[in-house]
This record gives sequence, structure tokens and C-alpha cells, in this order.
Amino acid sequence: MNQNQSEIRYLTPPTVEVKKKKYCRFKKNKIRYVDYKDPEFLKKFLNEQGRILPRRLTGTSLKFQRKVATAVKRARHLAILPFVTDLLK
Repeated sequence: MNQNQSEIRYLTPPTVEVKKKKYCRFKKNKIRYVDYKDPEFLKKFLNEQGRILPRRLTGTSLKFQRKVATAVKRARHLAILPFVTDLLK
């Protein structure tokens, strides 16, 4: 019985989740200015409903998250991006 207890077998090997390091794409690519006239770039920071994604999901630094938010709001005001939508992407 002791020999049987020591032999523990798994159906699938236990997986260890490796979290990928988040990075600010603005600092990595040395982007200084967030252009509000480029809707394709701004869509990367929006979800399907058109809401701005939070920093914890995108990995954007605080400084650039503020710039992205103002750029998205300006683009919405000029009707480049929609305020609300069903499927944006």
C-alpha cells in the first residue's frame, strides 16, 4: 500500500502559467505623440463596444494612457470614432 501511494500519476502534466511581461508600446517604440486622427491605431485601445481599455489590460504607462484617453475622446468628438457600437473590430 505504501508503494502504491508514492506513485502518483496525472492524466495531464500539471501546467505552470507563465505570465508575459506587460510593456508600454509607446516607450518601446519611442512614440511621443498620440495622433487622434489615426482611428486604426486608436482601435487597439478600445474593446468591441468602443470603450477605452484599462491600463492593466493594455500595459500602457500612466502618462500615455492619459494621452490615449484624450486622443480617443477627441476622435469621438470629431466623429472619427463612434461613441458606442455593437461590433467595432
